[in-house]
Amino acid sequence: MTNIQEIARLAGVSTTTVSRVINQHPYVNEAKRKEILKIIERLDYVPNSNAKSLKEGMTRIIGVLTGTYTTLSTSFIQAFNTSANKHGFNVMLFITNGDRQQELIALEMLRSKQLDALICLFRTNEWKVIESYTKYGPIVTWQRLVSDTIPSVFMDHYKGYTLGLEYLYAKGYRRIANVFSSKGLNTPERVRSYHDFADKYQLKANSFPDFHDKLTIYDGEEVARWWIGQNDRPDAIACSNDNVAAGLLTELRRAGFSAPGDVGILGFDNTELAHLLDLTTIHYPANKQAENAFYIILDMLGQPAPEVHTLEFELIERKST
Repeated sequence: MTNIQEIARLAGVSTTTVSRVINQHPYVNEAKRKEILKIIERLDYVPNSNAKSLKEGMTRIIGVLTGTYTTLSTSFIQAFNTSANKHGFNVMLFITNGDRQQELIALEMLRSKQLDALICLFRTNEWKVIESYTKYGPIVTWQRLVSDTIPSVFMDHYKGYTLGLEYLYAKGYRRIANVFSSKGLNTPERVRSYHDFADKYQLKANSFPDFHDKLTIYDGEEVARWWIGQNDRPDAIACSNDNVAAGLLTELRRAGFSAPGDVGILGFDNTELAHLLDLTTIHYPANKQAENAFYIILDMLGQPAPEVHTLEFELIERKST
């Protein structure tokens, strides 16, 4: 197999010069650079990535762990991948579909130095299992977690949900129904936010049933059919995400109702779907969280890292309220 020594011999230069050309370093005579590149192309030389990794002590590969795809997680992964690529890192995606063993495969790759670090979007194993691997490399999470060993880039959903509820109150809505997602750590904070909000304004908190585990457009359509079937209807519905809000809005329109004419609809996340359907929503900067996650990993790897962003939720007012 061709190696750098063979290329150096054919070009009549040192192996250091060949290495500089391969790694696109300056300070190489242009004529020599072109000659070396021609030899590399003729010999179909490919640098040994394993040898390079051993020399640098890094693979420059970061694993991304997620349970499945969602609109928001896709945005996070894309932004994380973009940041990684800009800094010379590649991303390896692990979709576990809730399988603990698949998650352990990624963790074992970190232990065996096949990965430099891991970003965990949604975990499957217990945190104590994942934390036991932090001695092998940085692990950062998107989930709400307070840990001495695993930094988190989560945002406080109590604040985000309160922002939306306060907006609805200011617009004159008093009878608000809530649609929540899965019972993770963010949902209890949104529930707490609503109860504190109801206490603050002396609203009846249990006027309508709370909806839980609602994430999809079809879930939103289900909520719309519930609303249509009620004699005593809420005048606003705060949704778990923009998908649910979109399903709710479109199903109501099919039935001849309108938002905000008949009911106000508030989404969450500020995805492209919310923009398309003119949904009022809460902007959740997942792309900036992803950049923060990468910057934290970069710093933990001992590499120069930009300052992390200071992030806040933002109310985006459109035509559904």
